[in-house]
Amino acid sequence: MDSILVRGNGPLNGVIPIAGAKNACLTLMPATLLSDEPLTLTNAPRLSDIRTMTQLLQSLGAEVTSMQSGQVLAMSSHDLTNLTADYDIVRKMRASNLVLGPLLARAGQAIVSLPGGCAIGARPMDLHIAGLEALGAEIELRDGYLHARTPGRLKGAVIDQRFASVGATENIVMAATLAKGTTVLKNAAREPEIVDLVKCLRAMGAQIEGEGTATITIEGVDRLHGATHPVVTDRIELGTYMIAPAIAGGDVELLGGRRDLLGGFCDKLEEAGVHVEETARGLRVAHATGRVQPVDVKTEVFPGFPTDLQAQMMALLTTAHGTSVLEETIFENRFMHAPELMRMGGRIDVHGGHATVTGVEKLKGAPVMATDLRASVSLILAGLAAEGETLVRRVYHLDRGYERVEEKLSAVGAKIERIKGE
Repeated sequence: MDSILVRGNGPLNGVIPIAGAKNACLTLMPATLLSDEPLTLTNAPRLSDIRTMTQLLQSLGAEVTSMQSGQVLAMSSHDLTNLTADYDIVRKMRASNLVLGPLLARAGQAIVSLPGGCAIGARPMDLHIAGLEALGAEIELRDGYLHARTPGRLKGAVIDQRFASVGATENIVMAATLAKGTTVLKNAAREPEIVDLVKCLRAMGAQIEGEGTATITIEGVDRLHGATHPVVTDRIELGTYMIAPAIAGGDVELLGGRRDLLGGFCDKLEEAGVHVEETARGLRVAHATGRVQPVDVKTEVFPGFPTDLQAQMMALLTTAHGTSVLEETIFENRFMHAPELMRMGGRIDVHGGHATVTGVEKLKGAPVMATDLRASVSLILAGLAAEGETLVRRVYHLDRGYERVEEKLSAVGAKIERIKGE
């Protein structure tokens, strides 16, 4: 397996281009199953998760062609030859469950394995199932697979989610585009990835209103047509690289960055003493060499502080001038990076969903192990501020969500390299 070697090297300066959003692209790709006409995505990220979703769609009969070095995905689901999303593919990635709604809406049936992904806690399918059953689907769990069917066309309904689940919102919205009548989804997720999905579906002929708010209304149509859609900027990659100059010092411009994509994250960075400003090309982040101020962080659904940036923020706060408290409210097992940061000298005390972080003057480089996608990059960020060398092992997690991380950080002055495994 590959590893990443980081040598603390002082301030970072320059420009980092931000890729298209992994989580948005993984949601947009299954939308091709809703139509027999081509769907083309531009600004697609070049990641292993995208390749996994490509493999899944191809297993269902879709044609997926990667062009322009992977930044354009041309898809066509003219013929669906298989309606089973097999465990061997689905287990690799949580987003695989997003084929369930489109298959039900288009073909009237689907067999989808329960999904996998990072080991950061239980992410049950109950909200997906409840929403699709409200639209008229019949779903049962047998042998680790969801067997779903509908006796006829799905029918619009009023659905009130008990939690603003991103994945359930995406599955329900896609299914409802082809349902008969009106669907009103209450307590809908408001994330930018939801807004991007609705923009794409609308370009395909869907009639949807309310994206970005807690209530989304979908008027079902008989069919959707083809479209071309640019994938929105990856807000988690953006936030990750915003922390790089905050923890190492420096002045970096993030091309394509938008403050509105990150909600409360930018506020917390500024509270810690980091300078954030909008530019004509994106966002500029600057911080003089030295320790940031402590801040308390609570992860919340959008527009609150993203759970996908909690690990990176913890890395930053290990170097703060004082004590911070991080509260994780989304996933119950998302502090697995804490012991690895402690190997580097971080002072962290975890109790249930709370982590108390007392900043130290300097982290020390050490061999560490990546436990999940966001944890892996948090250790790289810590390595930027540490004395000596930090070797991050098991970075296959990293490649699921970050495109050419060593190239992007090297371009702004970081001493970082990939060591190929045997």
